[in-house]
Amino acid sequence: MSGAEGDHIEFHHNRFTGKVVGAEHHHHYPPRAELDPIVEGDVPQRPSDFQPRPELLQQLASLLGDQAAGQCRGGESGGAVAVCALGGTPGVGKTLLAASYAWACQAARWQVVAWIAAETTEQIMAGMAALADRLGERRPDDDVVAAAARAKAWLAATNRPALLVFDNATDVALVRSWCPATGATRVIITTRNRSFLRAYAPLDVGVFTPAEASAFLHRRTGLTDPAGAAELADELGHLPLALAQAATVIARLRLSYSGYLTLLRGVPLSNYLPAQTGDAYPSGTAEAIVLSIAQVEETLPFAGQLLAILAVLSPTGIPLTVLYHLSDTSGAESIGLREMLADLSDTCLITFSDDGNAVLMHRLVQRVLRDCAAHQGDLATVLNEAIALLGAFAATLPTGARAWEARDVVEMLVEQVDVLYRRFRTDDNHPAELLTLRSLCGRYLYDLADLTRAIPLLQQTLADRERVLGADHPDTLNSRNNLAYVCRKAGDLTRAIPLYEQALADRERVLGAEHPDTLTSRNNLALAYQMAGDLTRAIPLYEQALADRERVLGAEHPDTLSSRNNLAVAYQDAGDRTRAMPLLQQALADRVRVLGADHPDTLSARNNLAVAYQTAGDLIRAIPLYEQILIDRERVLSADHPDTLTFRNNLAFAYLEVGDLTRAMPLLQQALADRERVLGAEHPDTLSSRNNLAGAYRAEGDLIRAIPLCEQTLVDRERVLGADHPDTLTSRNNLAGAYQDAGDLIRAIALYEQTLIDRERVLSAEHPETLSSRNNLAVACKTSGDLTRAISLCEQTLADRERVLGTDHPDTLTSRNNLATAYSEVGDLTRAIPLLQQTVTDCERVLGADHPKTRVVRRNLAAALASDPPRSPRLWMRLLGQGRTAQ
Repeated sequence: MSGAEGDHIEFHHNRFTGKVVGAEHHHHYPPRAELDPIVEGDVPQRPSDFQPRPELLQQLASLLGDQAAGQCRGGESGGAVAVCALGGTPGVGKTLLAASYAWACQAARWQVVAWIAAETTEQIMAGMAALADRLGERRPDDDVVAAAARAKAWLAATNRPALLVFDNATDVALVRSWCPATGATRVIITTRNRSFLRAYAPLDVGVFTPAEASAFLHRRTGLTDPAGAAELADELGHLPLALAQAATVIARLRLSYSGYLTLLRGVPLSNYLPAQTGDAYPSGTAEAIVLSIAQVEETLPFAGQLLAILAVLSPTGIPLTVLYHLSDTSGAESIGLREMLADLSDTCLITFSDDGNAVLMHRLVQRVLRDCAAHQGDLATVLNEAIALLGAFAATLPTGARAWEARDVVEMLVEQVDVLYRRFRTDDNHPAELLTLRSLCGRYLYDLADLTRAIPLLQQTLADRERVLGADHPDTLNSRNNLAYVCRKAGDLTRAIPLYEQALADRERVLGAEHPDTLTSRNNLALAYQMAGDLTRAIPLYEQALADRERVLGAEHPDTLSSRNNLAVAYQDAGDRTRAMPLLQQALADRVRVLGADHPDTLSARNNLAVAYQTAGDLIRAIPLYEQILIDRERVLSADHPDTLTFRNNLAFAYLEVGDLTRAMPLLQQALADRERVLGAEHPDTLSSRNNLAGAYRAEGDLIRAIPLCEQTLVDRERVLGADHPDTLTSRNNLAGAYQDAGDLIRAIALYEQTLIDRERVLSAEHPETLSSRNNLAVACKTSGDLTRAISLCEQTLADRERVLGTDHPDTLTSRNNLATAYSEVGDLTRAIPLLQQTVTDCERVLGADHPKTRVVRRNLAAALASDPPRSPRLWMRLLGQGRTAQ
C-alpha cells in the first residue's frame, strides 16, 4: 500500500453496483446426506499412560444430563442446552478432563465433537467458522462472523448429540453469545475465571487424589514404591501437570522417586526464575518443569530454542506449517523438525492436536519458559526469533483478492501476531519487524474486506511507529499513507484526505520534494481529491506529479506512465476530452512500447481508452477494444483473476449501453457467478456485480427481479461496508431509481431525499455524486407533478455543476437539458427553446453530432419547437445520466 498506486480507476464501480436475490440467482442447496461424525479443532491427544478420573468424569456427565461420558439418556433429543463450567487452578487437568469427555463422545460416534479455543473473540469466531466448514454450512460468500453464526445455528437445531468445548474461556458474556440455547448439544467450558462457575453448572477440578497420584506415577514410571510415590506426590502438591513432568524425567533417566526428589530439591530455582511477586506457581511445579527443561536441553540439541519460541506463541496451538519455517527447507515439511517435536511430546512439555497438525503447550509450561528466558535476559531474542518465524510464514500467503481464498490461515496469522504483540508491555519499544507484521496483518484484513478490524489495527500501528521509530521515520510515513489508503477505500474521505495531506507534507520535509515516495504521496493525494469530486485541486496536483516524475524518474518509468494515465482519466472526469483522449492514447502507446502488450498496466491503459470511447458515445470502437482486452486478460492473467472478472463486467456494461441484452445479461450473470466463486459473495467486487445485474434487470424492464435485488444489495452493503460508504449510498440511490421505474414515487422520493442528505454529509455538498442525487430528486419530483420543486432543484443543480465541473462537462450538459425540458413542461418555451438550442450546440461541439446524448437533446428541441414537450418516462430516464449516478 505504500508504493505507487498506478492505474487507480476502478471501472467495476463505474456504473451500477450490488447482491443477488432474484429467483434465477438464489443459491439452492440440495438436502445434505447424513454427515459422518465430525471432530473439529485441536482436541488434545490422549497421553500415554493416561490417568483416568472416573469420579470427576461421572460428575461431569451428570451435570450434562448424560448417563455417562458419551452416553445420552434415552428419549432426550433437545430442549435447553446443557452447559457445565470446569474451574480450577492451572495444571489440575481441566483441559484433559474435557478432552476425556470428548474422546468418549468421539468413540460413541456423536455427530459433532468441536474444540474451540476461547480466550478471545477472534479465536471463538475462527473455531466456529471452521466447524461450519466441516458441517458443510459455510457458504462461499461467508466471512468469519457469518460462518460462525451458521455453526451456532446448526448446533442449536440439531436433535442428535453433539459436544462443544470452549477451552480456556475468559469472558462470560462472550462465551454466552456463542453458546447455542437449544438443541441436543452439550457445552463444556474450561476456565480460570470463577464467574463461569456462578453462571453455569459448576464442577471444581482439584488435584489428583493420593490414590490417583500413586496410580499415575506407577503407570508412568513402572516403579513399585508406594511410599516413595506418596512422598513425591506430597512434594508436588498432587498437581497432575507437575507429576507428569516428574514421571517423564524419572522414566527417561531411570531414577528412583528418592533420586528424583534429590534432584528436584537441588534445583536452584533462583538461577532460572525471578522471585514471584504476583500469581505464584503451585507447590513444586516450577521446579518440576525447570528440571524437565534442563534434562531435555542436555539430550536434544536445539530443543531449548524451539521450546522458547513455542512459549511465546499462541497457547491454542501452532500449526506445523508455521513451524516448518524454522528449518532450512523454506517452509517444506522437515523430517528433523518432526522428529524433535515427537521427542518433545514424549517429555510432556508439548502435545499434539488430535489430528496431529498443530503443537500445543500448556500455559503454565509456557509461563515458566518465558520467565526463565526473561530472568536470563533472553526473552527479547526469543521474541525476535518468533517474529522472524511468522514473517517467513507470512511471506508465503497470497495478497489482494487471492487472500480471500486463504482467509482461515490469515485469521490464524493475525491471532499469532496479536499474541506476540501482547507479550510486550504497553510502554515497551516494540521491534520494528513486529510493527511491520502488524501492518501486514492490517493489509490482509483489508484484503478480506474486514475494514472494522483493519482500520483500528493500522491506527495503532501508526501510533506505535510514531512512538518507537519517531514521526519522521520512513516506516512511520508509510503507515500514515497506508491508513489513509484504507480510509479512502472505506469511503471515509474526511479522514483520508488530511492523512494524505500530512503524509505529503512530511515526505516533502523529510525525504525531499523529488523523492519517489514523495511523488507517490502527491499522486495519492490527487486521487483522494478526485474521489471527493474536487477536480480543481486534483488536476493541478496530477499535472505536477507527472512533470516531477518525468524529470526525476524519466519519461518511460512505470510510475511516470501511471501518472500520465491518471491525469488523462482526471481530464476525462472533468469532461475535457480534448486533452483526455490524446493523453490516453499516448499512455497506451508508451506502455506497449515500454512494458509490452501483455503487461497488466498495458491492459489497464487499453481498458481506460475503451472507457473513454464509450463515454464519448463511440461504442463502435469501444466494444471491440473491450472484447480484445477480455481475451488478453484471460490469456495473460487467467479467467479467474480478479482483474479479468472486472473486465468481463466492463464488456457486459458496454453491451448493455447499446441495448444488446442478449450478450450483456449472460456476461453479467457469469461475472457474478465467477466473483462469488473466486472472491466470495460478500466481497465488495461481488456486491458490485450483483448490483450491476440488478441494473441490467432494470434496463430490460424486469422490475420483479430488479427491485428485490436492489433491496438486498443495499442491506448487504450496509452490513459489510457500513451505512455511509459511498457504494452503500450508490445502492440507496439505485433502489430509489428502481422504485421510480415501478411508479412508486412515494418511496422513490423519500429514498432520493435521504440519499441527498447522506451524500451532502459524507461526501460534501459539491461532490459530483451529491449533484447527481439532487438531479435525480428533481426528476422524481417532476414525474410526480411537483414541477415547482423540480425546476428549483434543476436550476440549483445546473448552477452547481457549472461552478464545480465546468460549463462543458457532460453532466453539466445533462443538467442544462433537464432544466430546459422542465421549463417546456410548464409551457415556458421562451426559456426552454434557447436553452435547448445552446445545449444542442454545446453537445455537438463537446460530444460530437452523433453522440447519444446529442441526439436526445436534438429531439427535445424539435419537440419544444413543435410545442409538444416529451412526456415519455423512458425518454426522461435517458436524460438523467443514470449510468453516471448509479456508478
